[in-house]
Amino acid sequence: MSILHYLLNGFSVAFVPTNLLMVILGSFFGTTLGMIPGIGPVNGIAMLTPFMFALGLPPEAALILFAAIYFGAEYGNAISSILLNIPGTSASIVTTFDGYPMAKSGRGGTALAISAISSFFASIFSLIIMMFFAPVMSSWAIHFGPAEYFALMVFAFSMLSTLSGDNLAKGLISSVFGLMLATVGLDSQTGIPRFTYGFMGLYDGLNFIVVTIGFFAISEILMSMENIEAFKVFNANISKVMISFKEFCFSLFTIIRSSMLGFIIGLLPGAGGTIATFISYTIEKRIYAKKGDFGSGDIRGVASPQAANSSAVGGALIPMLTLGVPGSETTAVMLAALMGMNITPGPLMIENHPDIFWGLIASMFVANVLLLFLNLPLARIFIKILLVPKWILMPIIVGISCIAVYTINFNMFDIFLMIIFGLVGYFMRKFRFPLAPVILGLVLGPLLETNLRRALIISSGDIKIFFSSYISVFLWILTIAGITLPSITKIIKRYAK
Repeated sequence: MSILHYLLNGFSVAFVPTNLLMVILGSFFGTTLGMIPGIGPVNGIAMLTPFMFALGLPPEAALILFAAIYFGAEYGNAISSILLNIPGTSASIVTTFDGYPMAKSGRGGTALAISAISSFFASIFSLIIMMFFAPVMSSWAIHFGPAEYFALMVFAFSMLSTLSGDNLAKGLISSVFGLMLATVGLDSQTGIPRFTYGFMGLYDGLNFIVVTIGFFAISEILMSMENIEAFKVFNANISKVMISFKEFCFSLFTIIRSSMLGFIIGLLPGAGGTIATFISYTIEKRIYAKKGDFGSGDIRGVASPQAANSSAVGGALIPMLTLGVPGSETTAVMLAALMGMNITPGPLMIENHPDIFWGLIASMFVANVLLLFLNLPLARIFIKILLVPKWILMPIIVGISCIAVYTINFNMFDIFLMIIFGLVGYFMRKFRFPLAPVILGLVLGPLLETNLRRALIISSGDIKIFFSSYISVFLWILTIAGITLPSITKIIKRYAK
């Protein structure tokens, strides 16, 4: 069957009433969550996951909802960045560099328009590449055995630990902490309790939803309470949300370059939109060093990070769907949710569940068209949400978080765990420890342990099995490079001065 035929079948899945409703709801809520500082797609997906289980949604509908939220958040995070100079997520920090100066000079509508159009073109580009690249990558990944999967996951940890923070040691500590959390509960082979300390609520292990909501939502609220500015009510007036054809052509090559770069970076485990936006913006600034006005309101300074950010979403979905390795903290939460629905992403997912994969692709085409129309004529409506005082919004988020956690097992113990991890996440933020490696460790830890044990059983305990194939050796080389290159680069820069 041709890719076009698969895609047409995907659209038949996308236009199922339930799935179409998920596209609409996900696009709207994603834009809203991305726009509100401190929430973002990670918290939104984590808080909605228990309700998905309670409603009994089929896996394809849940994945479509999560992906629509993910894409929608990349559209929405530009709104607060441009109008308030407050990034909705870390990936939208770069958008403030030129977006806010444009808004202050009365060109806020132009900045919002170019951000929406850039996100649209970049998302469509990433989906088209994803259609052709994901099946190839999936067929290649079929050759992975337990040893190769173990090496791949170690590589994912090394990349995420390296790229999630300025301090390599702190990134590695966060990864190890996540792996430690993954060992809590009954041993999968012996049934012996591990690190439960007599608490029956820990026998099933730590639920990723409890940890994620605590780490991200609760800790973010605690951080916001320290900042008085976060509780002020802002007002933002904008002109028409539109750009001229000349302005679009002026930014076209920037959008194309940033889309390509964002997709490539999104493929790397742990890189995500934040890295993509900084790199793409830096490249564009160097290209137009003499002819640009970057940092003072250049329209290309908004187009570049928004295109890179949205394109990175498609890139991050590929390793999650074809290898079972998340490319970002958001896809880590999505991966855990799918595994909770007995759908294990990996090399055989496209073959065994083509309705889920191609339905997702088709639904995201529909979602991005919808998001473009949401973020152009309806931008002023979304802006009204920013006027809600934080002293009203924050308690609502806490309430939703508690309900979401309680509905998992209907156990108050989970709420106490959420609060504990919220405090842990707060202090980790204060001491600049990255949170994403912890979530990745918790999600991939059991798979890492399982593949390690399987490989050792196959080889009768001979560790040479981890270096017995070209794929394993290549992944180990990448792992070593990912850990050592940042330190080597710093040493070279130090002596170069």
